[in-house]
Amino acid sequence: MNYVAETLINLAAQTGFAFLKPGNFIMIVVALIFLYLAIAKEYEPLLLVPISFGMLLVNLYPDIMAEGGLLHYFYLLDEWSILPSLIFLGVGALTDFGPLIANPASFLLGAAAQFGIYSAYFLAIIMGFNGKAAAAISIIGGADGPTSIFLAGKLGQTNLMGPIAVAAYSYMALVPIIQPPIMKLLTTEKERKIKMEQLRPVSKTERILFPVVVTIVVCLVLPTTAPLVGMLMLGNLFRESGVVKQLSETASNALMYIVVIVLGTSVGATTSAEAFLNVTTIKIVVLGLVAFAVGTAAGVLFGKLMCKITHGKVNPLIGSAGVSAVPMAARVSQKVGAEADPSNFLLMHAMGPNVAGVIGTAVAAGTFMAIFGV
Repeated sequence: MNYVAETLINLAAQTGFAFLKPGNFIMIVVALIFLYLAIAKEYEPLLLVPISFGMLLVNLYPDIMAEGGLLHYFYLLDEWSILPSLIFLGVGALTDFGPLIANPASFLLGAAAQFGIYSAYFLAIIMGFNGKAAAAISIIGGADGPTSIFLAGKLGQTNLMGPIAVAAYSYMALVPIIQPPIMKLLTTEKERKIKMEQLRPVSKTERILFPVVVTIVVCLVLPTTAPLVGMLMLGNLFRESGVVKQLSETASNALMYIVVIVLGTSVGATTSAEAFLNVTTIKIVVLGLVAFAVGTAAGVLFGKLMCKITHGKVNPLIGSAGVSAVPMAARVSQKVGAEADPSNFLLMHAMGPNVAGVIGTAVAAGTFMAIFGV
């Protein structure tokens, strides 16, 4: 009987129940909520499904992220900046830069939306974070998960990478919920109904030269941005050159989705109860939300300024797309504009600031790396 009892006790000690703490149950519930939002509500399921499932796994079996565990090796690829750079390669191959080339003024809207990053940086310092930690946290305001992971790794903030990455990707996924109230608060119905002129056609020569010129200019000014901007522009060159169709298709499909699976699952697996349920994480999540909200508001307000200067030719809603969440933010601009006037088509106009926001967030990250001598 003693042998049977000891065997049962040993078996019980090896079950997942033996490792679970109250915090793990909280994180499991959060993971299930995220899964519900991703599957039932379809809030960016490509991001939320792997992130939330990684969150579920690590809180059921914490050793999966320990050295030697499967997701530990996935996470190393995040720390080494490999996966964020590959994500940018895929984004470049997927994205049409034509709207930005046709309307270079979109760069100004993308730049304005970066104000959220710099405001969050100073706010983070006020809240007690050191300079490098504040910089890593502030990039969340660009709604750009890969850049957030990249900068946190480069600045040596790997202890904060999990909360930063989860906050950044969560806000990317929740763009359709967070942005519309801010956009409607800062614009009038008349402004939301503004119809913009059709963009001029962009030649193939312009499309090919753009990624080459941007790479040269940006990397000469801020060489530290080369891994992100370089991969973004290389992916776009694959797309626009027309001579490497296989590479373009691989970068924008198979490779992109493989990287999303690995990166998303490993990011979600950083949210163990011990690492996530603390005051520092709460501060990061709040700062990220403030940064994202301020960035959205700054883009819209600058859009209103451009609307005044152009005598009503610019719909301020496209300014909200200046954050880096491609193409979700542009779709939200289209949706809010269509709610005011179903015949209004803002998507392509919003893609200009959206692409500019991707470049702007990478430049912001490079600026911080230059400041701290990384």
